Amino acid sequence: MILDNYRSPWLDEELLDLQQLARTFLAREVAPHQQRWAEQHMVDREVWRLAGAAGLLCISIPPEYGGGGGTFAHEAVIAIEQARVADDAWGNQVHSTIVAHYLAAFGSEEQKRRWLPGMASGELVAGIAMTEPGTGSDLQSVRTRAVRDGDDYVINGSKTFISNGTQCDLLVIVARTGDAPGGKGLSLIVAETEGLAGFERGRVLQKIGMHGQDTRELSFVDMRVPTANRLGEREGDGFAQLMRQLPQERLIIAVSAAAAADAAVRVATTYAKERAAFGHDLMSFQNTRFVLAECAADALAARTLVDSCICRHLAGELDAAGASLAKFWCTDIQNKVVDRCLQIFGGYGYMTEYPIARMFTSARVQKIYGGTNEIMKELVARSL
Repeated sequence: MILDNYRSPWLDEELLDLQQLARTFLAREVAPHQQRWAEQHMVDREVWRLAGAAGLLCISIPPEYGGGGGTFAHEAVIAIEQARVADDAWGNQVHSTIVAHYLAAFGSEEQKRRWLPGMASGELVAGIAMTEPGTGSDLQSVRTRAVRDGDDYVINGSKTFISNGTQCDLLVIVARTGDAPGGKGLSLIVAETEGLAGFERGRVLQKIGMHGQDTRELSFVDMRVPTANRLGEREGDGFAQLMRQLPQERLIIAVSAAAAADAAVRVATTYAKERAAFGHDLMSFQNTRFVLAECAADALAARTLVDSCICRHLAGELDAAGASLAKFWCTDIQNKVVDRCLQIFGGYGYMTEYPIARMFTSARVQKIYGGTNEIMKELVARSL
């Protein structure tokens, strides 16, 4: 298959070994449970500990904090393998690729040693609370407020669409700690949620896809968190911290989008060769062949764009505009390719027992979270 003839330039033997490890782990511990996790709206808690024991959590965090000592390339390998098995439930990207790096980049030495080893082992599950009921991509409009009272912040507000919201033991909260307008008054504060008074997990959100993804509303009512749990030495640095980390968040979304497009072409091609219609397999029809050829071209183009961005990111050269471009283009391609591949399945493509159906419903949110694609295009346009 033409997609098999291309190898990402950043892959090396170590990463290929990780690819096999991740593939084996996902096949055994993740892929078989998608339907059950969808029904319970979260993965089994045990899967986090199993992933930690396998060395798949916080793999790009330094080993002195319990991590694997790898790079973003290691995170990308795991995300790609998740897409290959149509896993849309396990929130490792939020936990390992996003939250762990806020702690590693901005946490004090004490904070890193207190929280990161537990995240790497799977004993602690992490989430990040940015989005509010009235605030999505416009993070400068966050209204959740944290007011100093002695050695504590008293936090009041609400967040929505929070991944790992049910299971999170650590929650990085974007809150307003000062009266400065816009992003100048924001800080990042880590809440340790177990037994925390004033921390309330709201309703489980009923989504059109990613049913196994643990996504909830959260609220804070006079919730007290030590001021020592703020990330960074100064109040008001939260927006700058977000802007430094968001490119990696957007790149991992692009990585998973390109991998999902690739996976959709593969499952649709296999199906087209096996499914008969009018006395012939579907692959014998010119329209099917042309559709799959076009989808393969789109998927390969997405992979090469992502690979270019990964190489730049590993070299410390990927800017916010580049990550935003990859995010909007690859997620647009993902939605286009998965939709066309689903059509090849006919009625069966609409059945949730088929991975292509989960790929289809999961794809739609990729154009929304991490910053909507419209915002991504605006950021790219400003750089022109």
